[in-house]
Amino acid sequence: MGQTNYNGALQKPIGYGFDAKSTSTEVIKGIDLKGKIAIVTGGSTGIGLETVKTLANAGATVIVPARNTEKAEGNLQGIDNVEIEKMDLLDHHSIDTFAEKFLASGRPLHLLINNAGIMWVPLRRDHRGIESQLAVNYLAQFQLTAKLWKALKEANGARVINVSSQGHQFAPFNFDDPNFEHREYETLQGYGQSKTAVNLFSLELDNRAKEFGVRAYSLHPGSIGGTELAREAPLELFIQMGFCDEKGNMSPEVAASLKTIPQGASTTIWCATSPLLNNIGGVYCEDNNIAELYLAQEFSSGVKPYSLDETNAKRLWELSEEITGITFRPN
Repeated sequence: MGQTNYNGALQKPIGYGFDAKSTSTEVIKGIDLKGKIAIVTGGSTGIGLETVKTLANAGATVIVPARNTEKAEGNLQGIDNVEIEKMDLLDHHSIDTFAEKFLASGRPLHLLINNAGIMWVPLRRDHRGIESQLAVNYLAQFQLTAKLWKALKEANGARVINVSSQGHQFAPFNFDDPNFEHREYETLQGYGQSKTAVNLFSLELDNRAKEFGVRAYSLHPGSIGGTELAREAPLELFIQMGFCDEKGNMSPEVAASLKTIPQGASTTIWCATSPLLNNIGGVYCEDNNIAELYLAQEFSSGVKPYSLDETNAKRLWELSEEITGITFRPN
């Protein structure tokens, strides 16, 4: 079935024609998605909303599961081919209920876009005691993908797109204490390990699922202005990271580096639709291309080898099954 991306074997740019400034509309130009079914989590705000618009305008039927369906209905009003359903990613029972309802419709699933995420939050735990960033950013992806596996397989050519982040460089996955039970909580460490987990999951999922026509990708959308991701972040964090001064004024360098929302959604759309990826998967992408491995210490573009490590990927899969109580063995 071709080479795997274990340890970053396939992390080499292949794209052409698009870059960091390309928009989702430019990336999907000429691609017809009529008859295709997509699910987009976090699809009522930010880059998720732009992703939904782009897919729907290309002809896809897009299901948007949302915790606040009233807010989703308002934000998605006027977009054709969109269905809104109830789902709370912090509640594993809610994820099961959503997946069961979709499976009962008998439809195949061509695109599962796990876009929803949280960042810069204080220490919270779900009812299982799992740290909230790990629960929402990663374990919900694992559970939803596992529960929808039958529909993905029936599509006879599906893609799972897991939105990760350059923030995976904040931390590898801490197998000894993933829920901060024996170490001091640091929100960026929690975020970093949750996004490293997304990369490891995408890598292992692709390896296990490709024989059934399902490919998986993770991606960094870029630093984007105008989203709700930082709504709980204290000013001190932005000052600490050099994003702004003590009065909250963003530095000109940071402002100039931010993408627009249509630019931020473009790599998700590229991973979901590009024919260049028809025979490759398990890769981490950014700026509408496959990213390069990044070996230096400082925070920069590229993907860290620890988030594509074969041993870590297999170990995380087993841990995820243990935590969720889900045996996910694609067959």
